[in-house]
Amino acid sequence: MTRIAAVDCGTNSIRLLVSECGDDGSLSDVVRQMRIVRLGQDVDRTGRLAGEAIERTRVALRDYVTLMKLLGVARVRMVATSATRDADNREEFFAMTAELLGEVVPGAVAEVISGDEEARLSFAGAVGDLDPSEGPFVVTDLGGGSTEVVVGDARAVWSAYSANIGCVRLTERVKPADPPSDDDVAQGHRVAADILAGAFDHVSLAGVRTWVGVAGTMTTISAVAQDLPSYDPERIHLSRLSLTELGDVCERLIHMSKSERAEQGAMHPGRVDVIGSGAIICEELARVIGSGREGSRVEEMVVSEHDILDGIAMSIA
Repeated sequence: MTRIAAVDCGTNSIRLLVSECGDDGSLSDVVRQMRIVRLGQDVDRTGRLAGEAIERTRVALRDYVTLMKLLGVARVRMVATSATRDADNREEFFAMTAELLGEVVPGAVAEVISGDEEARLSFAGAVGDLDPSEGPFVVTDLGGGSTEVVVGDARAVWSAYSANIGCVRLTERVKPADPPSDDDVAQGHRVAADILAGAFDHVSLAGVRTWVGVAGTMTTISAVAQDLPSYDPERIHLSRLSLTELGDVCERLIHMSKSERAEQGAMHPGRVDVIGSGAIICEELARVIGSGREGSRVEEMVVSEHDILDGIAMSIA
């Protein structure tokens, strides 16, 4: 068995998956970890990665590298997504990752992937545990800086689009009050709807039967809907929310104050200030995906704990 590591560095979080890879390419989890580092802090406004954000990411990656070395990782792939794609000073970030990842595998460095590849990796991870007969699928990966919309079946991706909107980016654009005002919420919906329109102009929903939601906003929504006292991946993975249930919990999260959100047992502190914007984007996704557009038949959202991180691991298995 060979141990491999996948690292996903997004706008809000950095995550690690160490897996054992069999000779046939099969994977089994050894460890999963997640840190909120907010690498995309103010990047939408300044076009640059903040020095303190790079430092937070460096500290987290240092811990991951220590763990990888302890676990005997032989191959590693680190993917950086929306925040680094948009940053003028991204080379500073890459130099830092090369220094640290090189301790695990000489020459390893983070790579910026296109929105299209991000979408395809997310799709591969998201549908792996689903019955192929539930397809065709639409997978939405709602991140901090972007939202990927991908359509396909168990054999292939048919179309994909990366929309330049996520929970951190929308929060920084709207700057909602605490709790958000009606005007804040309305503005958030307008911004999200306008940007997501480009995704649904590009990606056809024809024939889609199952909607799969992945990433931290979606998994947190599921946890709150289930009223979990703490975050429980086993309860969240492959949980299902009707579109009515989804709308109800999104409305609650949108209109809560930060202190009310923080009281939710499964809420990560790093999501408290951005989950409302994430819920607005989720509502806009549900509005289109649940509309029967192009003959699609979607009445619920399946929430998957497996996403781009698993897709990255699969790509090097």
